Amino acid sequence: MSRRLIDVNVCTRDLRATKRLLVYGKCVEEEYPSIFSKYSEGRVALSVCLEAEHMNTVGFKLASIVARIDLEEIVILTVDGSPHCIQLHFMAEEVNKMFGGKLPTKHLVIEEGKVVEVSPRVVKTARYLTKVKKLLLRINEST
Repeated sequence: MSRRLIDVNVCTRDLRATKRLLVYGKCVEEEYPSIFSKYSEGRVALSVCLEAEHMNTVGFKLASIVARIDLEEIVILTVDGSPHCIQLHFMAEEVNKMFGGKLPTKHLVIEEGKVVEVSPRVVKTARYLTKVKKLLLRINEST
């Protein structure tokens, strides 16, 4: 049974006990059940669908959790290429910034059935289209 981040108490007993949080795009559980099972093990897994919920609401909820529970780990798991899911990564980095950049955050995306870890720097770069443009221009110039 999936639990939505937005519906969970910010001091939920499970999270106080494990201190390890998996925030995942709702479709991951259905589309990639074995990946979901692997990454939810030992973590409190909470789903988000940013087609149904606004990033600001979800971000405020995550910030409220972080303010109350000293998390050992936050893992963001989404499919790659989704214009909605990428916002989960942006949101986690914004919350991290609010707390001085000290949150142990890991960003994972699923591409062609495989999990790929991306750095916070990659997430930040993806927010700025001018930076992406410059990177692509450099690649084109070198080929």
